[in-house]
Amino acid sequence: MPVISAPYAFNEEELYVDLRSIFGHSLFLKCEGFNFAGSIKLKAATEMVESAERAGDLRPETILVESSSGNLGVALSMIAASKGYRFLCVTDSRCNLATRLMMEALGSQVHVVADQESNGGFLGARLAYIRSLCASDERCLWLSQYTNPSNWQAHYRRTAPAIARAFPRLDLLFVGAGTTGTLMGCARYFREWNRPVRIIAVDSVGSVTFGGTPGHRMIPGLGMSVQPPLLDESYVDDVVQVEEADTIRACHRLAKRGFVFGGSTGTVVSGATDWLTRHEALGRTAVAIAPDLGERYLDTVYHDNWVQDLYGEDVLAPDPPLDADVAPLGPTSPEPQPQPRRRRRRHDA
Repeated sequence: MPVISAPYAFNEEELYVDLRSIFGHSLFLKCEGFNFAGSIKLKAATEMVESAERAGDLRPETILVESSSGNLGVALSMIAASKGYRFLCVTDSRCNLATRLMMEALGSQVHVVADQESNGGFLGARLAYIRSLCASDERCLWLSQYTNPSNWQAHYRRTAPAIARAFPRLDLLFVGAGTTGTLMGCARYFREWNRPVRIIAVDSVGSVTFGGTPGHRMIPGLGMSVQPPLLDESYVDDVVQVEEADTIRACHRLAKRGFVFGGSTGTVVSGATDWLTRHEALGRTAVAIAPDLGERYLDTVYHDNWVQDLYGEDVLAPDPPLDADVAPLGPTSPEPQPQPRRRRRRHDA
């Protein structure tokens, strides 16, 4: 029975969902949302703060500052509250309301930038605000998840080894690309492993991480409007880009089977199943990383009016049946036979 005194001391590492019965492909989804921050960002946040502590950069008067579309902001808010630091999160209008309220409930200050860039992104405006703030107030310490090596080191030390322990015969790993901290940490670890593992990055259409055409994106989490400094493409074997409408469809398909995941997870699952459909992967062991759960997306990804206003009414059309060439998962159930109709009595409820 775990007993903890700090919220960042707990994180469930060993939970996977077998997606074959939902998507028709052998794919295991590593669930990273079962901690008090609700996402995989807890690992990077903890590593960055503790690295700054070891370096002597944190003092009682320090104000931690970071740019985040949501999940890292919540993780840093939780850690700051636990350790007694002040924290300011700089975000933009795409940040879910539930996420902003969570950060404020934890005692953090949230600044929402309104200026959108010509490429459809907000990151440049967020970073400009942070640079100006740090230049004007020496108490501010910018952790900079986009350049901080502790971001990828957290996943090199924790996420990738956990996957290796669970799947010693791993062949394929699908990782969403945001800051690319998770991607680079896992890719570096498996490059040194005792067997080859193919690393497939999953990105959003409209992101420029891998040189794509910049475009408007409404679902926070994955994708960047500038190329991430942490990225080294030599560690990546393939890239899949996912339309946001397909992200929505994957999320709703999972929810219909009882699994409510966040938008980033929908993107990763959609990209992974698309890649597996287009490549011969029979007999291969494939894992995808689910960064978060879906409660914070109830007013966006899971809100029919929001979805239909942005992506059209057809985006939530009924799911197509699984491919005909997918083998049955078990014995076929006999077709139900009609039952004799029971005559209703007056005292029946």
